[in-house]
Amino acid sequence: MARRSNLPLPAVTRVLQQLGENIRLARLRRGFSAALVAERAGMSRTTLRAIEQGSASPTIGAYANALHSLGLHEQLGQIAGDDELGRKLQDAGLEPRQRAPRRRRSGAATPSTPPAP
Repeated sequence: MARRSNLPLPAVTRVLQQLGENIRLARLRRGFSAALVAERAGMSRTTLRAIEQGSASPTIGAYANALHSLGLHEQLGQIAGDDELGRKLQDAGLEPRQRAPRRRRSGAATPSTPPAP
């Protein structure tokens, strides 16, 4: 069976491209070669190039390893830390929608349960 591709939304693509550019600039500011950062991050130069181009193909772990090799991994913990909308919803006391009860198929035999002893 063919693997289904999950293409990122345009807004996500822009964020990944900006993240990749930031990683590239951080590497260049430090004077590190792509080969050195890739080796320290435990990846190939091809994977590092994909990260620096903002590709959605590398795993989040690969992005994290690249950031770690540049000393920027602690900033990952800040992602989604300031969830202003979520806090407003929580303060408003809005409950998430509940799923409707599952309907039984018409004509389907119901499993019989043995009588209790």
